[in-house]
Amino acid sequence: MTLQSMTGFARSEGSSGRYRWAWELRSVNGKGLDLRLRLPTGLEALETELRDIAARNLSRGNIQAGLSLSASEAKLEAVVNRDALDAVLLLKRDLGDAVSDAPLSFDTLLSVRGLVEFREPEEGTDAQDARNSDITAGFVAAIASLKTMREREGASLFAILSGHIDKIEQLTHIIEADPSRQPDQIRARLTAQIALISDGNSGLDRDRLHAEAVLLATKADLREEIDRLNGHVVAARELLGSGVPVGRKLDFLAQEFNRESNTICSKSNASAVTAAGIELKVVIDQFREQVQNLE
Repeated sequence: MTLQSMTGFARSEGSSGRYRWAWELRSVNGKGLDLRLRLPTGLEALETELRDIAARNLSRGNIQAGLSLSASEAKLEAVVNRDALDAVLLLKRDLGDAVSDAPLSFDTLLSVRGLVEFREPEEGTDAQDARNSDITAGFVAAIASLKTMREREGASLFAILSGHIDKIEQLTHIIEADPSRQPDQIRARLTAQIALISDGNSGLDRDRLHAEAVLLATKADLREEIDRLNGHVVAARELLGSGVPVGRKLDFLAQEFNRESNTICSKSNASAVTAAGIELKVVIDQFREQVQNLE
């Protein structure tokens, strides 16, 4: 399965017998698969099969699927209500001399409510089944077209997200290689800070100061955060190339990226590292925003 976006549009139309039908499908972002069907009266029985078709092809997205159905003009047939006709004739006979004994005219019979009804011929079961089958096939075609559009959008997202991951990796390497993280730089900075604090304060325990400084340096070390960021970069690339729906997993990974960048910014004791950490947070935010569009 190719990477898919959750946004798209598709239309499918055709005819069956004297009917013309048209499907319109619209897809937007959603936490799961939510298919909202609008079917003309009388076609409700198709809903279960249509939902199964959608579930086999899509895993996430809010899908609105509307079906329009129209019938071409058909010849009408006249249906005589025999019971009503018999009742009219019986009434005329019972009234006898009270009414004219002339035969009832055709116009008079037509004016009697319910005596004659003009309606379209009823369709047979075979014709209905053929129509429903064609409409279902049209839905399959519309779903396939929607997938194609979502996959095209997914290809664009793949390029964008890959660029964000490359930038995250680049910034992680910048942070890792920053001179402020080198042992001699850390040692020189701590020595200067200890000298500044202890200057003129002979009562301070220099050994205790050195121990506290080492502890602070350990807490400020970024090795674990850098290693985790590098691991997340590898995981993100594997997910993008897996060919399965990965939107939720990448969203979780974006949260992990953000957590590490926050920790780096809070631990940083160098302006260059802080600047790279802030830029890292910006890129991660852009990455997560795009991930929201993935299936």
